[in-house]
Amino acid sequence: MIVVTGAAGFIGSYLVGKLNQAGYSDLILVDRFDDPSKDLNLFNKKYLKFIDRTLFFKWLIKHASEVEFIFHMGARTDTVGQEPELYQQLNLIYSQRLWNICSEIQVPLLYASSAATYGNGEVGFSDSHNNVTNLRPLNLYGWSKHDFDVWALKQVRTPPFWTGLKFFNVYGPNEYHKKRMASVIFHAYQTIQKTQKMKLFKSHHKDYRDGEQSRDFIFVDDIAEVMIYFMHHQKNSGIYNVGTGKARSFLDLTHAVFDSLQINPEISFIDTPVDLRGRYQYFTEAEIAKLREIGYTKPFTELEEGVDLYVNKYLVSESCY
Repeated sequence: MIVVTGAAGFIGSYLVGKLNQAGYSDLILVDRFDDPSKDLNLFNKKYLKFIDRTLFFKWLIKHASEVEFIFHMGARTDTVGQEPELYQQLNLIYSQRLWNICSEIQVPLLYASSAATYGNGEVGFSDSHNNVTNLRPLNLYGWSKHDFDVWALKQVRTPPFWTGLKFFNVYGPNEYHKKRMASVIFHAYQTIQKTQKMKLFKSHHKDYRDGEQSRDFIFVDDIAEVMIYFMHHQKNSGIYNVGTGKARSFLDLTHAVFDSLQINPEISFIDTPVDLRGRYQYFTEAEIAKLREIGYTKPFTELEEGVDLYVNKYLVSESCY
């Protein structure tokens, strides 16, 4: 059996579909399953059982010999939340407990870290283990992911194979329930469909012009491909960046959405809210040499191709993968 935590969420549910497509149906799905807005994410998926996250550890210990691999996608993902205890419980303590059980029962573990751990990027975007303690995230979400990365690297007792993947800016189907935390592409599509226009944040940084703030945008299918690769190649434990390795501007992204909808672009700029300015990343770009060095050679989806696929195959019909 293969376990996916956070299975009703964006990346988790997409991964479930990708595993189904690859012939895997003996799946254990772990989540809260109390949010009706996520129901569509698991529609027509094949799996063995749902397990509430509060009951999962007891189940795992009992069924240890039957579990082949665990994908730990479950987390508190709100990047602007102000509840430190919640982030600590769900993103740090829960993950530590899962790690310790996987170490005890010797089950491989892949967990989701985040590019939010890099903060404003002042020390770069290297996924070298030597760089981890230098990082200074900008929000509680980033700190909770960072704290677990630091903790994991200190452990002598580990799962037989483990990897933490630092996902950069992921977009694609199954994120509809995320509301304000959904990708910029999702919000751009909604706005452009309604108004035929798009407003972007002005730059409040002298080195970036309006709209030239950049991110490493990666299509969710690429994320799932990398995760399944690690399940099949359990040789190089550690922390890895998962991005395209190519930063693209918000102007690039917005033009791609206009083009996909065949609407002439009309873009204006508004001030970034004051409370966000100190936590705003102006540039992210994954260094992916480490991922390539272990043998992952598949090219990543270009932004324009990914946006067009997302818009015209999924967003227009409001369908999930």
